[in-house]
Amino acid sequence: MEISEASGRYLRHLADVRRLSPATVRAYRADLTGLATACGGIDIDQVDLEHLRDWLWRAVQRGDSRATIARRTAAARGLFAWATEENLVPADPSLRLIAPKRGRTLPKVATADTLDGVLARLEARGADGDPLALRDHAVLELLYGAALRVSELCGLDVDDVDRERRTARVLGKGSKERTVPFGLPALRAVEAYLVRGRPALFARREDPAAGPALFLGAKGGRIGPRAVYDLVARELGPELGAQVGPHALRHSAATHLLDGGADLRAVQEILGHASLGTTQIYTHVSSERLTASYRLAHPRA
Repeated sequence: MEISEASGRYLRHLADVRRLSPATVRAYRADLTGLATACGGIDIDQVDLEHLRDWLWRAVQRGDSRATIARRTAAARGLFAWATEENLVPADPSLRLIAPKRGRTLPKVATADTLDGVLARLEARGADGDPLALRDHAVLELLYGAALRVSELCGLDVDDVDRERRTARVLGKGSKERTVPFGLPALRAVEAYLVRGRPALFARREDPAAGPALFLGAKGGRIGPRAVYDLVARELGPELGAQVGPHALRHSAATHLLDGGADLRAVQEILGHASLGTTQIYTHVSSERLTASYRLAHPRA
């Protein structure tokens, strides 16, 4: 079986059986397509360790990041582990494939005061009833207040938000559903948007299927991730002095929860992380803040 055909079967396995997110499957598809091209379309049982090393070496020569090369290594290992189980290869050639160590980059985090200022500015902008301003305020309040991923926010329908209990039902990675809480400021922003903003945007809709979406775009359809990225970059980027996206609000929410004394496992549940180790990066962020405060304040630092 050619490696491209085997890769296609493996990707269907990831999507249908392991239920990985569409974004992860897309990334693995691009990686494995590159591997098939580098190997010249040979059968999967003819691929050896040297083929794999040569493929990664070319990526290094192109200047690909360590994170990208590490992901490609993971894609190859996953493919050949699956192929071994399916008896498509006599032995797994990727077992001795070594990925470069990924450098740990701490996420960009905004201070609570910075976010207070940004959100207050957005609230004031929506005071005259402009529907897009009301939506933008509600989007940022909910991203930060519920620590949502951008895909989770864009996928929300009106009925997913329980305003009485102040919770939102979201569909996370791997199609895993969870219920997350949010606070009073987010509730007020969402209610203002639902009463005065969403009806005006809904009237502009061109696609009737977009009806149940909570957050709508300028033409009345369901808002997309690109629009949310642009919004966050425009409002929060100048405050942090960097190019940031919606994940900066999620990072900030997680860090502020831990700084405020929240239990690590509770934060894991709110964020929807499958592994506690993924959540632990935010303890490093808090430690960095503690160290910075110590060095500024202690006379013997």
